[in-house]
Amino acid sequence: MQAPETTKILDTPLAALHQQAGAKMGVWFGCALPDDFGDWQREYWFAHKSVALIDKNYRAYLSFTGPDRVRYLNAILTNNIKDLPPAHGNVSLLLNPQGRILAEMETYALPESLFCVAYAMIREQLIETLDKYIIMDDVTLTDDTQRFGTLALEGPTAASIVRELTGVDLNSLAELARQDASVGTIPCTIIRRSPGKFAGAEFLAERIHLEALWQTLQEKTTAAEGGPTGYSALSALRLEQGIPWFSYDFGEKQIPHEAALENSHISYTKGCYTGQEIVERVRSRGQVNRRRVGLRFTGEAVPSPGEILTSEGKEAGYVTRAAFAPALSSAIGMGYVRKENTSPGSNLEWPGGIATVTKFPVDE
Repeated sequence: MQAPETTKILDTPLAALHQQAGAKMGVWFGCALPDDFGDWQREYWFAHKSVALIDKNYRAYLSFTGPDRVRYLNAILTNNIKDLPPAHGNVSLLLNPQGRILAEMETYALPESLFCVAYAMIREQLIETLDKYIIMDDVTLTDDTQRFGTLALEGPTAASIVRELTGVDLNSLAELARQDASVGTIPCTIIRRSPGKFAGAEFLAERIHLEALWQTLQEKTTAAEGGPTGYSALSALRLEQGIPWFSYDFGEKQIPHEAALENSHISYTKGCYTGQEIVERVRSRGQVNRRRVGLRFTGEAVPSPGEILTSEGKEAGYVTRAAFAPALSSAIGMGYVRKENTSPGSNLEWPGGIATVTKFPVDE
């Protein structure tokens, strides 16, 4: 699957290892990443029943230093950067003055810097935009994308593997909290990230260590009856979890309320930021004409991105992303539908059958 509007496909630093393992490669978030390692449904169940190992090297890493770094980022991102506790992070949006979503960014408070994580496919445009906002601020932006990479463990046995390898207790960390650690002789940072119901972890490490780190994690996950997991499985899992993907399920065509991100990515008490006027106007008005929803489809077919949804013969919305979810024995997805069709249980038609609006996360 190719991320929209991507021209140059970027390679994961683990490409050679994946090819040696016989992985089927695809394009996800504008990067060449594994579709699967031979059996996507088996990999899907790793995250449900054991542990999934995921290559997350579609990311861009930016560091901000200087005495004005907090004030600067707090004035352009939608979430509260000023009050981030040390070694904690949050997720924000970068909006244009019209309130449209330019980027999704994580920000982490470090002793001497703010560390941001975005998407490699928009790295150049993002840096250009961020540079424009550095006017009178004493801020230095450093592009660390070629320095770092990320691997992740998810599933019911992820926490025990993290503790065995690093001594870090994920259950003692808040979501998006960081802790420096090591895996053998490999220095890394553990970040708690739990997209599902189990505590999960990301391993942020320098790129020179990624192959060795992957091999160590693969050995441990395989011994735990899990293993490497590609993005065909991951897409189905994220749809189940109700987690939208930037550039697939939201982007420059949407404002936060349309994308249903107003409760997860925005602070309403932090003060001014770029695009705030639009966000507040929509918030006070109370509704938008279209909104992102979860969808569950009848039949065995999986809709393609852009598939039109209708109600009583009239266009009512469209699908952004869909996949078959083995645990639900049906295809599920996300899409945008008109405000009169957003209630859970609303039925819409598509050429393959019925699409039922479903709340997040998708009910079993």
